[in-house]
Parts: sequence; C-alpha cells; structure tokens
Amino acid sequence: MLKTVLSPEETLELAPEIGRHPSARVWVYHYTHATEPWILSIATNAQPGSRMLSLGGFRIAPESRTSLPGWNADHEAIDLAIGMDEKVYWSRLLKVGGPHVQRDFNRIVGGKCVLHPAPGSRVGEPRDRELLDFAIACFKDVEQQGFFLTTGQDLGHGVMSDGATASLRYLNERYKGSVVADTSVPTAVGNYWMLVGQLKGAGIALKESVIGLIGAGNIGRHIIDRLLADGATVLVVEAREDIRANLEARGVTCWAPDRKADFLAQPMDALVLNAAGGSLDTATVQWCAANARLKVISGSENLVMPNPVDEEMLRAAGKVFCPCECAGMMGYLTAAEEYLSHLAGDAFRVESMFEAARALEALGERATRHVIEGGYAQTMTEAMQQLYR
Repeated sequence: MLKTVLSPEETLELAPEIGRHPSARVWVYHYTHATEPWILSIATNAQPGSRMLSLGGFRIAPESRTSLPGWNADHEAIDLAIGMDEKVYWSRLLKVGGPHVQRDFNRIVGGKCVLHPAPGSRVGEPRDRELLDFAIACFKDVEQQGFFLTTGQDLGHGVMSDGATASLRYLNERYKGSVVADTSVPTAVGNYWMLVGQLKGAGIALKESVIGLIGAGNIGRHIIDRLLADGATVLVVEAREDIRANLEARGVTCWAPDRKADFLAQPMDALVLNAAGGSLDTATVQWCAANARLKVISGSENLVMPNPVDEEMLRAAGKVFCPCECAGMMGYLTAAEEYLSHLAGDAFRVESMFEAARALEALGERATRHVIEGGYAQTMTEAMQQLYR
C-alpha cells in the first residue's frame, strides 16, 4: 500500500469549508492499494504523537455516494471527521455519555475512515475479504503515528460473501480498535429523546403530533417504531420501495424522494432527518420554512445541510433546528464506551447507552423552550451554548 499524509494546512486547501470551524485541525492519511483501485482515507483531529483517541465510523462508501459529481474519499472523510468532532463537542458541553467516556472526555477527538471500493469488492461481493484486509493493514499502520483509532458501524457494512460473517465482526477479530456494537439503536434512541424534548419545549403533545421522517433505514425505523407506539402520526420519505411498502402496510403514508416537496407541504409538527446525507439542501430548507405548522427539526444524518447558512432561514421562519451532530451523538458515544470498557476489562452493556440517551429529553426541552420564549432570536445551537457553557 502507498500512503500520503496531508497536514491541516493542506486539508484546508482541499476542503476550504474547514475554515468555518476555527478549532478544527484535521490530518488526512490517504492510502492506495498497490495493485487495486482501492482508496482509504483516514481523517482525524488527533495530532500525531498525541495519544488521543480518534473516534468515528468506518464508511465503505456506497455507489450512491461515490457516483456523485466531484466525490472523493478524502473530502468526505474530512467533512465527516469535523462532524464527529462536533458530536464530541456536544457530548462534552451537555455532559452526556457512559461512565467510561465521562472519565475520558479529554482524550477523545473526532475522526472518520472512508473507503472507496471497486465493483466486486464491497461487503457481500466476492472480493470483500481482500478489501477489508487492506483496510485493516491501513488501520494498523496509521496507529504508528501515535494516536489510537477506533472505528465502528457506518454505511456499507453487512454480511460478507461467505453468507455468514458480519463485516464488523471480521474487522474486530483482526483489529482491536474496530467495535461491533450496533450503534444505530442507541443513535435512534438519542434522536428519539431529543425529539420528545423538543416537542415538549414547543408545547406539542407527542400522542397528537404528526412527525415527518426523511430516511427510514436502520435508525429511522427504530424511531418510527417508538413514535407509532406513542400514538403519533408518521409520514415518511424513503428511497427504497420495499421499505415504503412495509411501512404503508403499517398505516404509514410514504413518498419517494422525488416527491419530497409534496411531503413537506403536509401539515406536520416535526421533521426528523436520517437519510444518507444532504437532506437539508436549500430547496428543502425553503419548503420547511414555508410549512406553517412545522416547529422542530432534528435527526442524526451526517452532512445534512450542504449550505450551513441556510440554518438562518429556519430560525427566521420560527423553526427550532437541533444540529444533527447533537441529536445523533449517541452512536459515537456507544463506540467509545465499548472500546474504553474493553480497555478497562469491564463488561460493556449497550443498555447503559439507552439510559444515557434519556438525558437528551430534558436538555432538548429546555433549549427549545428558551428559543421560543426568546422570540427565535437565537438558534438552538446558540441557546444550548448559552444555557450549558
């Protein structure tokens, strides 16, 4: 394998949007396979030699991402590493996390691993073992830089081509920093409690609410299950026809992505974002702003808002938007807790993360109420920084 290291100054040239995050210092370790067209980009806020713990999922980029015009693994890894560091920031600020993370906050920073495979080598395809072996070799090599890499679930994982082995389990057995917990469930639980808190802060009864969701994958379906059990009315935009059919059989009204405008014209109290990225593009933000009933927006989607200045449009329209890095922090916290528990020789209980996630309800309620009572003079980000700093 061949390795190129990009300094924070070089990554700033590659991704100028880093400049919007004054504290971000992102290094990129760019690996290419010696004979195959595979590229692995490891982006991290961990300074070389710092002994910091760099946390962020291992994304095997699906074709829906790699086929986008101008897409490259380095840029995606940089953006996601910044988002992960924002999740670390929120969990520190709000003091949310399991017992081991609470003790080790000061050594945790955000990072991300993004692998660009070739046809025939994605998980479930004939050469998936070779692809993952390449990634493992890169993971072991990058730790020679003097920081610890911890990766977990993200896009592209599943059952391998042998029909039996889970890709995360394969990685975990060969690299100590790869964790196997299903982070989608704690992420969904955290997103759910933040949503419940926001609704309370806006004076909206959950049982009488109408909740729209963009994305009904692993995380979205967990949230939908809880909302339906609560008696809420659920509306969904989802790309996969089979998922839409299953939800419609349960009484959920669904739209395909090309009908997002029709979906957002429906009277709804809240919008939850859990698709593959970019759901809050400028057109979508405009549709949200025009929906008179819509009051709160949250989710755990990565790279949700391509133009961050659009958040001002939501504030001006009287919508309380919780940053997805905040509402979605429980996934990273689960991976961190599992890794640190094993280092300490303690048993890891994913249920402990459900208990930690419950704290987001009160935090979300207080911040949402603060924004509304203040006449929407602040964003929810500003409100939480004022209330909890």
